[in-house]
Amino acid sequence: MTLSRKNKTLLIDREAASALEILKCGLLKPLTELMSKKQKESIIQTGKINDTTFPIPLILGPSGAKNEEVIKSLKKGEELTILCEGKEFATLIVDETFKTDPQRRTKHIFGTDDLSHPGVQTTINRLGTWAVCGPYELVHTELDQNRINQEIISSAKRATNAKHTTALILGANPLHRAHERLIRQAIDTTDLLIIFLLKPYEEKNLKYDLRHEALEFFVNNFLPKNRVVIVPLENSYIFAGYNELIVNAIVAQNYGCDRLTISRDHTGLGIFYDENAGKSIIDNLVGIDIEVKLESEYVYCNQCTTLVGKHTCPHGQHHQISYHSDSILELLELGLLPPTILIRKEISAFLLSKLFPNRFKNLEKLYSDILPVEGLLREHTESDFYIELMKLYQTTSLT
Repeated sequence: MTLSRKNKTLLIDREAASALEILKCGLLKPLTELMSKKQKESIIQTGKINDTTFPIPLILGPSGAKNEEVIKSLKKGEELTILCEGKEFATLIVDETFKTDPQRRTKHIFGTDDLSHPGVQTTINRLGTWAVCGPYELVHTELDQNRINQEIISSAKRATNAKHTTALILGANPLHRAHERLIRQAIDTTDLLIIFLLKPYEEKNLKYDLRHEALEFFVNNFLPKNRVVIVPLENSYIFAGYNELIVNAIVAQNYGCDRLTISRDHTGLGIFYDENAGKSIIDNLVGIDIEVKLESEYVYCNQCTTLVGKHTCPHGQHHQISYHSDSILELLELGLLPPTILIRKEISAFLLSKLFPNRFKNLEKLYSDILPVEGLLREHTESDFYIELMKLYQTTSLT
């Protein structure tokens, strides 16, 4: 599309564009439009829209001196062109411009404005001091993953005749045994499981494609795959901080899910006690018609010799191994095979073969020298080698 020379332009990043897409697709209902100054202040004061819980003000106020200059110059009724990554992304008819405080916005998202907090510095740097609101239209179709997701989920619900559809939101960075248990628990009580795989804007640690392929392998080989759908969920700043769980519930409901399964160690859950009863942020949700189910935080107990709920195991922390994704990932990034109690060997083998391609000087010689072979000539992959090597690690006859 040719850019109109008459329109003023606003520059936004992919993360802001994602928030505009989610809003436009109806995934943040009851919110259906960018907030005005009055609506922003109302949300901060009440945490509600039309008597329905909504945790954060969603306004368009990107950082940058040029953006600030443009917003301050806008007049009511003027058409504004929004650019993302150098391409025309949307057009907006100006209704109002207003000043905003990036530090206050960030504190409302994360519960703190401490720059040492993960995400706070990055978010403050993205937020400007002036915002604009008004009706807008997206001018692209090929980038609209959210509408594709909606159709995928609707088709799966029709194909399975699902009465109950459960959402599970995972980073799977990497996919480990506790994730597997959480997935299986969710499938046991639903007709259709939608796994929303978080897709970050910065490819830190494992790339999204690797995480998706590993999760897809697990679903296709170890689960009733006709009852599980994987869809990407761009991990916008609106999902950050202690409001994450509420926004997750809103988005899952608007995607057509009637249940949301989360672990008790989920970010933003905020367990507290009132009148000697354990409660959390989900007990205060108003107007969000989705059942939120809390599952145990799973650990491996070396006395029970299996995965157990952290609060159902009687043996105490000194017998429990927790599933910390960052530590498991560190083993993989060092080229080490994590124990199979932490991560399935097929997943480890796949990830290591991708992280360290062509690692071995002579794979076939190494394979035949240290692994049992059937005598048949066949080509082996690095993934095959890791799987067979793990089997040797698990041999205990000489120990």
